Amino acid sequence: EKEWLDTWATHYLTGEKIPDEIISKIKEALTFNEGYACYRQLSFGFLDMAWHTITNPVHSTISEFESAAIAKTELFPKVEGVNMSASFGHIFGGGYASGYYGYKWAEVLDADAFSYFTETGIFNRETAAAFRKNILEKGGTEKPHDLYVGFRGKEPTIDALLTRSGLK
Repeated sequence: EKEWLDTWATHYLTGEKIPDEIISKIKEALTFNEGYACYRQLSFGFLDMAWHTITNPVHSTISEFESAAIAKTELFPKVEGVNMSASFGHIFGGGYASGYYGYKWAEVLDADAFSYFTETGIFNRETAAAFRKNILEKGGTEKPHDLYVGFRGKEPTIDALLTRSGLK
């Protein structure tokens, strides 16, 4: 954010602040390939949930199962012989069992919370105090959702993430 950069990011000889047009280019570059990255992460979440919500024996190959699970997010033709499931250690041995979607949910919360700071001013003391009081100080003493709503004053939405990612 320009407001933050202006507090410290200056030319080492002249003291000149970063020009607005450079900051705009930096922000534009942040969204490069975001659509693909989002779809890829969603496909990991769908695959994880598919494996961990099986209620009947699977009679298809791993490739067929995987293709069906991620069909909604597939952007490119399938590469034969590639199985994400066989190399996706997170979902079987890494303690993420049916929780990989948490990465995307964390992005939703991050973007939504930061949008509150940008709405009220990134250095707004009241917003910072609400974050400290409702999130940081309480830790795991209450349901995370309730803590978040206590901070933000409303339910989180995906809107800020879509905007930040350049998808809205």
